[in-house]
Amino acid sequence: MLRLLPLLFLAAMPAMAHDSATHVNDSGATAWMLTSTTLVLLMVPGLAMFYGGLVRTKNVLGTMMHSFAALAVVGVIWAIVGYALCFGPNTLGGLVGWSKGLVWLDSIDHTIMSSNVPEYVYAMFQGKFAIITPAVIAGAVAERITFKGWMAFIAVWIIVVYAPICHWMWASDGYFFNMGARGVIDFAGGTVVEICSGVSGLTLALYIGARHGYPKAVMSPNNLVMSLTGAGLLWVGWFGFNAGSSIASNLDTARALCVTQVAAAAGALTWVLIESVRDERPTSLGMSSGILAGLVAITPAAGVVQVKGAICLGVLATFACYAMIQVKNKLGYDDSLDVFGVHGTAGIIGTIGLVFFIRQTWWAEAGQKIAGWGIAQQLKVQIAAVGATIAFSAIVTLLVAIIIEKTIGLRVSDTVEKTGLDHDIHGERGYGLANLN
Repeated sequence: MLRLLPLLFLAAMPAMAHDSATHVNDSGATAWMLTSTTLVLLMVPGLAMFYGGLVRTKNVLGTMMHSFAALAVVGVIWAIVGYALCFGPNTLGGLVGWSKGLVWLDSIDHTIMSSNVPEYVYAMFQGKFAIITPAVIAGAVAERITFKGWMAFIAVWIIVVYAPICHWMWASDGYFFNMGARGVIDFAGGTVVEICSGVSGLTLALYIGARHGYPKAVMSPNNLVMSLTGAGLLWVGWFGFNAGSSIASNLDTARALCVTQVAAAAGALTWVLIESVRDERPTSLGMSSGILAGLVAITPAAGVVQVKGAICLGVLATFACYAMIQVKNKLGYDDSLDVFGVHGTAGIIGTIGLVFFIRQTWWAEAGQKIAGWGIAQQLKVQIAAVGATIAFSAIVTLLVAIIIEKTIGLRVSDTVEKTGLDHDIHGERGYGLANLN
């Protein structure tokens, strides 16, 4: 009987190996993807700090809780059905993906992907993108949304808005992934994360209305030191966001990391120079906004542009974001923390503008020439992807907002808004101090 045990073990190996029979784990690539996943996770508390410092003292904890709520809610939904909806085979005519085996991540227990990375790692890496996207939206409706309404909103939104757009852009059989000669270029989420969150945030902000007293009442940030620190953490985390999207540890990874650094620096420098010339007062908030504008703009382009293109995109996006915030101030709508002004605007600039800065080797690999038909065709694909993302995000987000508002409510009462989210909703105070606005 003992002699049969080795034979029984060998017989069981093919079933245990699953996809690993054809793909062998690359420890170096896996180590980098584990690091990247952790870096993207770091962006959530970074975002919470950035947003938390920009609101009034009475709302600092409530605002930060919105980011951490995305960690909890989306973290669970992603493991159960989110990954299946985003990366499963086409279903419902390609609206989303679906695979029963991907529910609960059951079928990937032994899977090594063609990139020689365990699929568990890839699933968790992508899950962090799904978490950070609704967390970004929270900035548009800061200081006036109920916690239970927010929890319900992101639970529904991640399924009916994020999942379809993610599937279209990133799944191997997604519509825009296969459009044109090489598909849409969205290396790390210009459409899926940035435009989607920016447009959804603007839609939600317009639906629930402005904060009481806006724009006449003074609503000063409570802690710009915390906001600047949060922006720094976002910059660090973005290396995992972009360089990790190569799903490898190679030359493409190095390229993405390099242009991410350069674009962020260009954005920060540009915003500071604009303020220095226009107002003669460069601000920490301006520095933070420029960092984010550069990072957002390079996100879709990190796999295809070189340093010159990264600097150009960072500069162009920063001017566009600065102008959009001036437009917001003139029109008077309350996108509280400029989610569309920065994320939506820079996402559009980066996703469309990257076409004019693509490296020559990419065109060669695509079998296209640099000038003429190749640029025109790719530009059409990029514009189509941006247009679809804007339209779908706006329409479906509005429907979700209406349903949540009519059922459990989205906007806090006048009394709660006056007292503050921290005390009335959470029974806490961010700094242990009373009677602070």
